[in-house]
Amino acid sequence: MIIGTGAGTRARHAYSVGIELGMPTGVLSVLGTFVSMQNARMIHMLLANEGIPFIEPIQFPQLPHYLAQRNAVVFFGMPPYTFWQPNPAVGRIPPHRTDTGSYLISEVFSARSMIYVKDERGLYTADPKKDKNATFIPKISVPELRALDLKDVVIERAVLDHMESATNTRSVQIINGLEAGNLTRALNGEHVGTIITAD
Repeated sequence: MIIGTGAGTRARHAYSVGIELGMPTGVLSVLGTFVSMQNARMIHMLLANEGIPFIEPIQFPQLPHYLAQRNAVVFFGMPPYTFWQPNPAVGRIPPHRTDTGSYLISEVFSARSMIYVKDERGLYTADPKKDKNATFIPKISVPELRALDLKDVVIERAVLDHMESATNTRSVQIINGLEAGNLTRALNGEHVGTIITAD
């Protein structure tokens, strides 16, 4: 199991402060990287008794060896673009964040499945925290999702771009990690939450 950590609310706060200070996208990307790294360190410490290691991008060539020895690793999900993060079409928030970094690891290492553990059931037609009329979407393809032109999407749009040209990871699953048993069910291949397919 390859466990990638997101940056969450703390990164959004850091981005907000950074934007107010006039920081460019590359610097904001570094801020997001360190928040994600802190989360990875916390998960690593919680799993320390199991001997599960924390690895950084420079150690990715050794990842198969760690998996062979320990069956799992923890890494921070932010892709290692740092100052060289591509600029977004609008605004300054880094377009490739932890969802994208975790997806790219899944694609490169040909993972059996790519599961996003969020605090939402999955994909909705709108943000369910803001719109009580939001409709849950259990399964959808990337072209269908693009056709809906939703204002709010539960994963980074950059992931959808990568999925269209992916060789190995042609689908992702989004589950609610706050519901007990969901991750186990998803790992066992059950349809929990939302599944997004490339085509």
